[in-house]
Amino acid sequence: MKKIIKIVCVGLAVPLLLYGMHAQSRREPLNDKEIDELRDAAQEPTARIKLYIQFARDRLVALEQMRSDPKVPDRAQQTHDKLQNFLDVYDELSDNIDTFVARNADLRKPLKLVIEADTEFQSKLRAIKSASDSTPAEEQKYQFLLDNAIDSLDGGSRDHRQLLAEQEETWKHRKK
Repeated sequence: MKKIIKIVCVGLAVPLLLYGMHAQSRREPLNDKEIDELRDAAQEPTARIKLYIQFARDRLVALEQMRSDPKVPDRAQQTHDKLQNFLDVYDELSDNIDTFVARNADLRKPLKLVIEADTEFQSKLRAIKSASDSTPAEEQKYQFLLDNAIDSLDGGSRDHRQLLAEQEETWKHRKK
């Protein structure tokens, strides 16, 4: 009987241990201060979306600053990590837009800000792609992620423009 209890306990403990390890390996794209700011703006689409735009912008600025510093060790890996941080926040922005759309929120004003930010972010990422300040071996560490980020922004920008047109049409009819 004790043997069966041990087997059951081990059988239950292993999945919990693996889940805990997986949860630790995933990183939170936002820091505690940013999470608090978002919590304060939880129900306000414009404020919340503005925060996400700023957080994404901050990550691109950090990426640009790091890439302009010739003394940075392992620039390729840091470029990869900072690109991943940007992409995680941008994905969170898109997820929040989807959430507010599902709640039938009026997103016309914040979407205009998002579209402007999309254009800014696209140009910054394309500038990184066209920069010749890395060796081919270094570029290999982050090239796939950079291409993925550019594709995500291109798709996101297209979706945001389409959503704005839909919102304009929807809210025009609601006012009548």
